[in-house]
Amino acid sequence: MGDGRDVAARPRRKSESSLDILRSNVSTTVLSSVATFGRAMRSGAEATKIGVVDLVRLRLQTHETLAQAWFLITVTAIPGVLMAIPFGVIVSAQVGNLVHQLGADSLIGAAGGLGVIKQGAPLATGLLLGGAGSAAIAADLGARTIREEIDAMRVMGIDPVQRLVVPRMIAMLIVAPLLNILIIVVGIAAGYIVAIAALDVTPGSYWASFGSFTTSIDVWVSLGKSTIFGYLVVVIGCQRGLEAKGGPRGVADGVNAAVILSVVSIALVNVVITQLVTMFFPTRLA
Repeated sequence: MGDGRDVAARPRRKSESSLDILRSNVSTTVLSSVATFGRAMRSGAEATKIGVVDLVRLRLQTHETLAQAWFLITVTAIPGVLMAIPFGVIVSAQVGNLVHQLGADSLIGAAGGLGVIKQGAPLATGLLLGGAGSAAIAADLGARTIREEIDAMRVMGIDPVQRLVVPRMIAMLIVAPLLNILIIVVGIAAGYIVAIAALDVTPGSYWASFGSFTTSIDVWVSLGKSTIFGYLVVVIGCQRGLEAKGGPRGVADGVNAAVILSVVSIALVNVVITQLVTMFFPTRLA
């Protein structure tokens, strides 16, 4: 009997052990995620404060900021155009076919234009900056961290946030709306060509519906979303780079984490902003 009870107790203890391990892993993951979010918010607030003070006191590192801005433009401009063209074509073709079945061909311009301005351009901007910009920033700062350059700067009394993070943040905030405007122009032009050439929409009808439903608020919201996405991307990239450890493997892990966190953050924030904008600024005739 004693042997039977022992045999019956073993699976139970094993099951409880597995459950404890699962609970421990979940709690550890959640706590680690909250801690990472807290560090990102703290580093973002610190960099923003230092950047504002440097701008007011005219101590901004202009050369480094312009160099970082030019680098971001070179790695995102051409991919942005290549993303905007198929996006504009797809939106115009899909919406055009649906609208054509409803007999409202004159609304193709409005639907395609609003789709590109309010959703397509900001998301494409954020994903490009998250995929190229955030990865480059995390790799650069991560390499400096594992080479102990960041520690050396602190020993010499140089704030790495002021010297390295702030110029990249300001450069990202400059490039994000510019890239957004480029994608808007290219996307709408691509949609216009498809509507005229393939869907037999007259140019006057396309632009009339586009102008009737698109307002300046839509453009400003698009620019604001792209700027917020750029801010999230640069904060995440800088944080993962400055926290890299473990040699080249740690830098690679930091770059991977920066890209994934950037994409997820952009998707979540986009949903929140879209709901808020829909509540306070519903689509209406201009």
